[in-house]
Amino acid sequence: MTSRQHHTGTGRAAGTAQRTGRAGKRDTVRRRRAAVTASALAMAVPLTLGTAGNAGAAGDHSIVFARYTAAAPVEDLYAISSSGGAPVKLTHTPTVSDVMPSWSPDGKRVAFVRYGSGGAIDGIWTMTSAGGGLKAVPGTKGASDPAWSPDGKRIAYAKPVGTQREIYVSGIDGTPATRLTHNAGDDLHPTWSPDGTYLAFNRTDSAGHSRVMRIRLSTLAQTPVTGSGSHDWTPDWSHSGRIAFSRVDSSGFAHLYLVRPDGTGLHRITSARLNDKNPSWSPDGSRLVFTRGGTDDADPEHLYLVRADGTGLTQLTKTGSHDLEADWRP
Repeated sequence: MTSRQHHTGTGRAAGTAQRTGRAGKRDTVRRRRAAVTASALAMAVPLTLGTAGNAGAAGDHSIVFARYTAAAPVEDLYAISSSGGAPVKLTHTPTVSDVMPSWSPDGKRVAFVRYGSGGAIDGIWTMTSAGGGLKAVPGTKGASDPAWSPDGKRIAYAKPVGTQREIYVSGIDGTPATRLTHNAGDDLHPTWSPDGTYLAFNRTDSAGHSRVMRIRLSTLAQTPVTGSGSHDWTPDWSHSGRIAFSRVDSSGFAHLYLVRPDGTGLHRITSARLNDKNPSWSPDGSRLVFTRGGTDDADPEHLYLVRADGTGLTQLTKTGSHDLEADWRP
C-alpha cells in the first residue's frame, strides 16, 4: 500500500472506482518522477522556510499541510497562518513526496512521512519548524501517520506487518519500538489522548468498513469508540477530550463528526455534498481545520476552518491544488 493509496482511504470507503483509478494514474506519474537514489536524498535534504518565519514563530498557531497539483504531483509540505494569507512552502523535494505532517507538542519540530517509489527514502522524518535539522526516525521504513505524544518523547505510527498495518509506539529516536495492535485488518491514523494514556485510531475490517478504536497503552486493552458497519477515518483527539473524525455516511459523502472517547455524544458538524476529511483541532479545542474536496479527484481540495459546533465555516486555501492532512500547531 503506497502513501497515496493510504491517505485516499476515505474515497475507497465511499466505493468510488473512478477516484481510485485517478489516484492510480497520479501514482504512475509520481513513480516516473521519483527515481530515488542515495544521491537524490542528499539533494533533497535542504529545506527552507523563507518568509514562513512568521508561520513557525512562537505565538502563531500556524497550520502545516501537504499539497500537490496536477502539474506537480509530488507532495511538499506548506505552512499557513490560521488567520489566512499565502501558504509558504516548507519542503522542496521534486523526487520524493512529503506528507502526513504532525507538530511536536512544543511546536518546535514537525514529524512527517517521506517516501519515493525507489525505496531509498522511505519512512518518518522530523524537521524544525524553521525547516532545518532534518532527521530520519530509525526503524520506520514503510510507516505512515506519525503522531507526536503529549510529552514530546514518543511517536505513534502505523507500520506494515505482512499485508496489513499495525500501530506502533517508539521513542522519537526510533527506540524502543513497541507493537500495540495485532489485527487482521488495517490499523491506521493514531492520535493521542491529552494525558498520553490512550491512543485512538481507525481500524478496517474484511468488508472494508472502518471504525474508531481506543487502546490503553498500559494494558493494551482495546475498546470500540464508534459502531461497526461504518466508514470512520482519521480521528483527532482534542485537549478538551473530544474526538473528531471523518465518516462516509448515508449521504455517500464524508462529513465531520464528533464523539466522546467513551462513544457517547456522537453528532455531525458538517453536511455539504462534498467530502470533508482529515480534521485537526485548534489548540484551544474551539475549531477544526480540515480538507474539503469534491466528488472527483480532478476537483481541487482546499483547507477549511469550522467551529466545533459546526458554525463559522471559512475557506483557508483557494488555489487549484490538493491540500491535505493539515495539522494545527499547538
